[in-house]
Amino acid sequence: MAPSHAVRCCQRGLSWIPVIFINLVVCWSYYAYVVELCIYTISNTEEQVIYLIVFHVFFFMFIWSYWKTIISKPESPSKEFCLPKVDKELYEKEENPEAQQEILKRVAKNLPVYTRTGSGAIRYCDRCQLIKPDRCHHCSTCDRCVLKMDHHCPWVNNCVGFSNYKFFVLFLAYSMLYCVYIAATVLQYFIKFWTLCRRRAIEHCPENHLPDTHAKFHVLFLFFVAAMFFISILSLFSYHLWLVGKNRTTIEAFRAPVFRSGPDKNGFTVGFRKNVTQVFGDQKKCWCLPLYSSLGDGYTFPTRLVNVDSEQGNVEHQTIKCTVDGQTNPRPLSESQNHLLDNDMHSDEQKDSPVNIEVCQPVSITMENES
Repeated sequence: MAPSHAVRCCQRGLSWIPVIFINLVVCWSYYAYVVELCIYTISNTEEQVIYLIVFHVFFFMFIWSYWKTIISKPESPSKEFCLPKVDKELYEKEENPEAQQEILKRVAKNLPVYTRTGSGAIRYCDRCQLIKPDRCHHCSTCDRCVLKMDHHCPWVNNCVGFSNYKFFVLFLAYSMLYCVYIAATVLQYFIKFWTLCRRRAIEHCPENHLPDTHAKFHVLFLFFVAAMFFISILSLFSYHLWLVGKNRTTIEAFRAPVFRSGPDKNGFTVGFRKNVTQVFGDQKKCWCLPLYSSLGDGYTFPTRLVNVDSEQGNVEHQTIKCTVDGQTNPRPLSESQNHLLDNDMHSDEQKDSPVNIEVCQPVSITMENES
């Protein structure tokens, strides 16, 4: 027991090495730009002031979004997704997988769970001993199930999921702007250092030559580092913008979510505008700020198709309930989650009377079935 605990402590300590590395690079870039470039190299006061003001704006937003991504604790499923004590004992005693699935199906009837495993079974985490909500996955590094998990990022030493995905996208955006601004403003001095004063043997430089001091090396390396990070971050940022527009996570991009009707990579997309507002919120003034504004609760998500499922029991006036502070209440959805698309709903069995469906929302969706 002690060795495993010691190993885990060592792993947790080593996991902070990438974060420490990034912070050291950022601290050096701050020193190189502010001190070596703006103070020692640039002689024009007006140019110094403009460069420093814009630089500190990007620097502040970059650091703010970066540390919000780091310190935001990943959200895990609530206790309502854990098996009741009686069902848990039956599940552990039962050796037949089919019988275990029947237990899980019985418990999942009262939960907003609509995705399945590749074989069509209820998604259950044996490690956390709970039924996984839709888009929830277990992170082996964090050793917990994370709501709407995207991936585990070593550069922030945290899981990127429902609670901090907006912060992560903004972190990529501001780090890219930070790098491109540094590279753009340093470029002219990089060229001058590289062409005019790169040889110490030159005795007669132009009158407006730059000083041949240690600032030269900081400026040269600053340009290379900023350009390198910009190119690498640009591809990652573009990929995550594409994921936001498609309403997919990194996991879902590689493995399509499986619904009761089968796998569907576009199952959670509800249109570009609504996909973006799910991540950034419906108040555009907060989109560029690393403040939490994502819509939803992390458990239920609007889907492209709404199907009647016999496993959920009687679908007429069905409301998913959850326990909050010891009280059982219906789980409300955000405004965007109420806009489920009902144009593509089809039924194989035709009935005379309409069926009212309420899937985690106060407004019911009516399907008129023709005989």
